[in-house]
Amino acid sequence: MLMLAEVLLAFLLSLLILRFLKLRWAGRRLPPGPTPLPIIGNLWTLSFRLHHETLIQLAKIYGNIFTVWAGETPLIVFSGCKAVKDALISHGQEFSGRPITPFVNQFTQGKGIVASNGHGWRQQRCFGQMFLRRLGLQQEMGLEWQIQEEARHLLESFTSRRGRSLDPSVPIRHAVSNVTGALVFGRRFSSEDRNFQHLLKAINFVVSFNGTHWGRLFDTFPRLMRRVPGPHQEVFVYVEYVRSYVKQEIRSHLENPSDEPKDLTDFYLAQISKTKDDPNSTYDESNMIQLVIDFLLASSDTISTTLHWAVLYMVVYPAVQEEVQKELDAVLIPSQIVCYEDRKRLPYTNAVIHEIQRYANIASVGLARQCTKDTSIRGFLITKGTIIIPNLSSVLFDPEHWETPQQFNPSHFLDEGGNFVTNNAFLPFSAGHRVCLGEQMARIEIFILFASLLRAFTFQLPEGVTEINKDYIYGTVIQPHPYEICAIPRWTILHRRP
Repeated sequence: MLMLAEVLLAFLLSLLILRFLKLRWAGRRLPPGPTPLPIIGNLWTLSFRLHHETLIQLAKIYGNIFTVWAGETPLIVFSGCKAVKDALISHGQEFSGRPITPFVNQFTQGKGIVASNGHGWRQQRCFGQMFLRRLGLQQEMGLEWQIQEEARHLLESFTSRRGRSLDPSVPIRHAVSNVTGALVFGRRFSSEDRNFQHLLKAINFVVSFNGTHWGRLFDTFPRLMRRVPGPHQEVFVYVEYVRSYVKQEIRSHLENPSDEPKDLTDFYLAQISKTKDDPNSTYDESNMIQLVIDFLLASSDTISTTLHWAVLYMVVYPAVQEEVQKELDAVLIPSQIVCYEDRKRLPYTNAVIHEIQRYANIASVGLARQCTKDTSIRGFLITKGTIIIPNLSSVLFDPEHWETPQQFNPSHFLDEGGNFVTNNAFLPFSAGHRVCLGEQMARIEIFILFASLLRAFTFQLPEGVTEINKDYIYGTVIQPHPYEICAIPRWTILHRRP
């Protein structure tokens, strides 16, 4: 019995040594990086997640292009503004693929925009661009009009609290999701609509799951994890709910067709009909469902999280909040509805919004890319199929491009004359062929909602609360810890001034 145990131990040890040597051989031409262990690679070093701060520290050791191993899969990490822009822009075509992880594949089946490749991805993205462009050109019921209408409802929601403490994430998420809901379904949803609220809960759970330890474990050991109980089983229940919800909305559109397309569902149904005889068309119901889900997941969570951080920073930095309000009061007349064009006359407000996006850093590492053909970059040969990780945090906090990268400083976007200036290292929406499709929509929505809120309210801590947690919750999207604030109507504050 003892001899059998020794033989088994020797066999396992030999197997581990062979796998270790295999990893070393596979990585001989890859960029440098920490030594991987058999089976788990560098997951132990990475604490089973691709944390942006850990990757920044590794870049200091191994350089701005280095390799980490997720299990026995190599990931090439690009760090710092120059390296990331070289990868995403100079080699944008070569790094335009999207790796399909086991979780994402089970969720999307390679459909839609976010997690698709090749001809299907190009057609779906082209449609998405066309839809947003046409919507942006509409003056009435168009994108900006929808956002302004939702801003009005958001202000009413805050006003109803009469200065009492509240969790701002709830009305903000509802408002942002309603903008997206109006774009894809053609109508807004009441805060009392339980089905819509359950949809938001499901979307939040799905987005959050992919950045958890369970999500990483599922992608690393999919066959095993499918048989193990845990929240990864629950997430697919939520996925199915979102899919069923979208299918029901599509059926409603088919049963009640409109004379003129007014939302994404209408436009896509028309596109399916238009291209039904084209053998190369990928416009079908399965792609349509996933495209709608992509819009719901991508825009609702990222925009609402940015605004959630925005309110927190205004509480933490009251002098910044006051300066924004002074500018808004000086430039906009009281009855004026905030328009995106107003940003040109509000340089400080615009700078604060950009600094919120930089400092909040909600995209963190950024979505992975995949090399579509053998490519040489900075002396390294990156073979087709290799996964690329652009560490966006290393760009947004690159000390070579930001005067005070670790501080919240709106002056990063202002010149000496107080005029707004751009910064080449501002890449919160990523860059290149896979740049965020909804970038312009996000810019408009964040500006209008933020400016509208700051005109109407001053945000401060509830009575008896002396500080707010500025740390973050790490996940697919970087979230602030739950907090409560008081939204004080500004007419009250102005009335009290001597």
